[in-house]
Amino acid sequence: MVAYTAIMVSIVVPVHRAGQMWSNKLATATAMIFFSCAVGHGFHAVMGYRTLATFPGHHPHPGGLGWSWGSAIWDACTAAVGVYYWSLRRGYGVLLQKGAIYVDPWGQMRLEQADARERAARDLAEAHQATLATIVEDSADAIIGLTPDGTINAWNGGAERIFGYTAAEVLARPATVLADEVGAGQQADMLTRMRAGEGSFSYEGRRIRKDGRPIEVAFTVTPVTDAGGTVIGVSVIGRDVSAAKEAAERQRAVQERSDQAKRMESLGNLAGGVAHDFNNILAIIANYTDFVIDETRDRPDVQADLAHVRTAVERATSLTRQLLTFTRGDAIQLRDVDLNAAIAEVHAVLERTIGEHITLIAVPAPTPLTVHADPGQIHQILLNLAINARDAMPDGGTIVLEANVATLDGDELNMQPPLPAGTYARLLVSDTGEGMTAETAARIFEPFFTTKPRGSGTGLGLATVYGIVAESNGSINVYSELGVGTTFRIYLPIAATSRSTAVVHRSGSPPRGDGRTVLVVEDEVALARIITRILTGGGYHVRTAGNGAEALRTFHEYGCDLLLTDVIMPEMTGPKLAALILRERPDLPVLYMSGYSNGLLGTTHVLDDGIAFIEKPFTGDDLLHKVFATMPHDICHG
Repeated sequence: MVAYTAIMVSIVVPVHRAGQMWSNKLATATAMIFFSCAVGHGFHAVMGYRTLATFPGHHPHPGGLGWSWGSAIWDACTAAVGVYYWSLRRGYGVLLQKGAIYVDPWGQMRLEQADARERAARDLAEAHQATLATIVEDSADAIIGLTPDGTINAWNGGAERIFGYTAAEVLARPATVLADEVGAGQQADMLTRMRAGEGSFSYEGRRIRKDGRPIEVAFTVTPVTDAGGTVIGVSVIGRDVSAAKEAAERQRAVQERSDQAKRMESLGNLAGGVAHDFNNILAIIANYTDFVIDETRDRPDVQADLAHVRTAVERATSLTRQLLTFTRGDAIQLRDVDLNAAIAEVHAVLERTIGEHITLIAVPAPTPLTVHADPGQIHQILLNLAINARDAMPDGGTIVLEANVATLDGDELNMQPPLPAGTYARLLVSDTGEGMTAETAARIFEPFFTTKPRGSGTGLGLATVYGIVAESNGSINVYSELGVGTTFRIYLPIAATSRSTAVVHRSGSPPRGDGRTVLVVEDEVALARIITRILTGGGYHVRTAGNGAEALRTFHEYGCDLLLTDVIMPEMTGPKLAALILRERPDLPVLYMSGYSNGLLGTTHVLDDGIAFIEKPFTGDDLLHKVFATMPHDICHG
């Protein structure tokens, strides 16, 4: 009886505290059963006691019949409560299965709601994971997982697009498969920093695609740690920034060119103002000098002094004339000028005066080449540049005067001032002199800037050349290397009346490369990147090297179908590199490129006659046509 009462209390108390005495009918019915059982057991205990009292020696207890009826009636009530309880259980559909535990309907509803929420949360998490996996796989950026020792263990679609390797090709391989020697050093340093506990950081580096093409990649690396903080991996996000860096370099060059043009214009305005004012002063000095000369004819000593003054005035007048030419402030007389004839005339003048220690060579265009310009100014350009070249070769050397036709695509970065795309007549003056640094070359067209000793130059010669070229709607370009020499290129519009047939007209697009391999050797990284882009777009497979030693290693490892090499490079020249490679592969076609003219390189025996050569700057079509023409069409793909 006590046990039943305790069970009843354990049910009633929490249900009452929860306020479910009337709503939780099943719990109330259960409590009623245990209450009925407790009271029924009480009746049975009393009746048992009274039965014992009827044994021999005891007198029957009065009223025993009443207790029996009461117990029977209470047992009937207990049975009714039991029927009510089981009808509730069947109605609620709970606790009928084998091994079930009692749960009230309200609690069951809460469990079902919790299960529903858990299922919804699980479905949402699975959908989120699927979405995240799709985003990672389809990301344009490379997302790569590494072990602490640098082994690749995760590789997304972006990594495949950037580096060219599929996941099957790189998983379980070291990350150094993507790097050259410098890049491998960067990777080792990054892993060391990660293992040392350093947090996320970013850096940029050069990496190598599967096809051998170098790319610039910006990396963000983050350590992956376990619950204890131990580094168990590295997450790497890489973005190809090659195009962005090319665009930045181009923008920088364009800005520098714009700044240079503004600086030249500003200097020109200043010089022009000085020249005009100075001319007025010189006119006064010259005229009063003449007056005094007329009045002192009987004094030879004074006449001699005045003659020196007159000579100085004439020199000053010549200087102001150059200033006015530079600033486009002097009168010019335009007419059709044959550049071949101009070269011949200047060659005849210089040949008698330039000195026996200088070899002077003229290379005219194959056919007449006419421009609309002032003939005196054309002569002045050639004379100024040739005299500067002579001064750069005190111990002797070679000067080459050339004329030919060139096609520009309008994207050249080193033209002053810039020119639109088109075909132009071109004058070239090349020397084998001392050369210039990049800093000097950037300033040579500024008025009064000179590298000659004090008193040996006015600094107006090249400024005058620039002024003449700009006045003629042309442009000038300079290419120079210390200890090697300098080439000036002057581009001028071809006259409409020109009968020149030197222009090469190409029909259609350049032929495709069909996957043939070109080994590009160029020590100027930005130019190597541009050449690679042109050739890759033309259907060629490209491998690059920055110097002769690297080119030899690349050739031995991968081979090639054509060698495209710069002529002048530090440590090993292009012809020397070609000679070493041709010992092993005599039939390999070689195409040379240089910022120096072919005329200069040929006359100075840097290159042999008849070699394949393309002159910088060149257009993309120029390069593709030249590569196709140099490469035998029946060559086996390498």
